[in-house]
Amino acid sequence: LENKVLRIKPLYCTSQQRPSPITTTMSSSRSNLPTGAGTFQPLRHRSGTLRDRLHGYTKQTLGAGGSLNDAVALPPGESCAGWVAVHAIDFYNDVSTIWAVMAEDPYLDSFRPGEGFPSGVEYRWSEGSGRDATTISVSAPVYIEKVLQWIADQINDETKFPDDDDEAEALRVFQTPQFAALCGQIFRRLFRVYGIIYSSFFGTLEALQMAPHLNTCFKHFMFFCTEFGLLPEREMEPLEVLVKPIRKQYHLAKGK
Repeated sequence: LENKVLRIKPLYCTSQQRPSPITTTMSSSRSNLPTGAGTFQPLRHRSGTLRDRLHGYTKQTLGAGGSLNDAVALPPGESCAGWVAVHAIDFYNDVSTIWAVMAEDPYLDSFRPGEGFPSGVEYRWSEGSGRDATTISVSAPVYIEKVLQWIADQINDETKFPDDDDEAEALRVFQTPQFAALCGQIFRRLFRVYGIIYSSFFGTLEALQMAPHLNTCFKHFMFFCTEFGLLPEREMEPLEVLVKPIRKQYHLAKGK
């Protein structure tokens, strides 16, 4: 079930934690993580599979100094559904790596249910299905943990994210309406995790010198979502101050 969004009175973060708009030049490198950046192990693409081949396009483009517009563009002759599937995994890895730095911080325990979300919203979590479904109010850190675990469960399910040598079968799964709906849900939830991180933990990550890495990951994520129309406008409203300049950069570069 999709978790619910409640529009509520603003929940303002402190001046130390409130991020400024992303207007500076962002590093294309993702190797400058601090020592001890959590124990998260990224989800891999098995060598020789469709997922691994598609993942290689992005690595080659960014590794050669290519632009983000080039990195997110669908390679000629490739499946759009497969391209989105691979990026759902890669963006999950980005977010999980960032969150792993925060995950053991005792500060997370100070948040009560309903606290720590972007100003004006509260994300609630739905568990169960059908008549047994329940919606619960959780703190922002608990919400992030639930989102990341849920995404990992989907990706590790071979019936939903096949990663074997049969490209035709993988494409058959990736091109179903059910998979499109699942990926839409994954991208919306990843965006919400970014919203929480910027709203409540930006100051901490800045102190750890991880703000450039966070900004680079978010910019890449937003360029991809803009390229393929993966996020509803209403979903992006809580982070408009950050999203608007990034989307402007995307469209300006696209017009060249």
